[in-house]
Amino acid sequence: MSILFILIGLALLVVGGEFLVRAAVALSFKLSVSRMVIGLTVVSFATSAPELIVSLQAALGGFSDISLGNVIGSNIANIGLVLGITAIISSLAVDREFYRFNWPVMMLFSFALYYFLKTGENISRIEGLALLIALIIYLIVLIYRSRKKAELPVEGIDDSLKKTTNFKMIIWLLIGGGTLWGGSELLVSGAVDLATALGVSERVISVTMIAIGTSVPELAASVIAALKKEKAISLGNLIGSNIFNIASVLGITALIQPIYLQSDEILTSDIFWMIAFSFVLVPLAFLPKQYLFSRYKGMILFVGYVIFIGLAFLG
Repeated sequence: MSILFILIGLALLVVGGEFLVRAAVALSFKLSVSRMVIGLTVVSFATSAPELIVSLQAALGGFSDISLGNVIGSNIANIGLVLGITAIISSLAVDREFYRFNWPVMMLFSFALYYFLKTGENISRIEGLALLIALIIYLIVLIYRSRKKAELPVEGIDDSLKKTTNFKMIIWLLIGGGTLWGGSELLVSGAVDLATALGVSERVISVTMIAIGTSVPELAASVIAALKKEKAISLGNLIGSNIFNIASVLGITALIQPIYLQSDEILTSDIFWMIAFSFVLVPLAFLPKQYLFSRYKGMILFVGYVIFIGLAFLG
């Protein structure tokens, strides 16, 4: 039953996330927000909603390890699993903006998370607020730097949503919000029960099964695009997702309910894996062939991810 709850919960999160993204984009069009701003802010926030609801639900229920493990595990999965498998299927070009701006910001947020947990063994409301303020500054700078690209196609935005009626938009919001909350209830409950049944911690389930589950939509879309020889993903999108996971998911959760460190392994192992996966992107992007994530580089990331999963369960 625990596995069934987890699978149903993940399915509801996927459905709820999709409805929420569509409703958010439609609302943005109604408010005459530019496509660029929608892509950089609205879509990014909406696609982080499943992680946010799961982390918030877990923190309110006293399972802070699931809140932290969900975000840290998702960030590792975005690079090791999603980027790794996509690069194995089809080589991926590296945008110069990746190492000039997005990657340094991601590393800064990663080290900030480590510092908060190391010094106080929690993320307090003040620290959550600091993460959100830093995210707002990042978005302002990102929009400023992206103004010249405003006319380019923005991924994740369907122009047909401009014609969405107010009634349909409200229905989408209700369905999205309801399924996200219901999915998070089932996912957290199932994860706790499964961890107890397997004799492992909630942290192990959250950095592996839950993290993979919340990354499945992005992985599926990337693999399908790669198989069709289309542009699968941009490195900037993955980096942006990792930044939003730390700053918005943990920031908002900590503002509502401070997140306390329960398992030492998060601080002594998991977060170092996250930082290592993030850091290794730069040498891989430049050596030996510059500005290209080739198949064997994708294989390196994927094998590293498999090792991480194995050690998480063995530990």
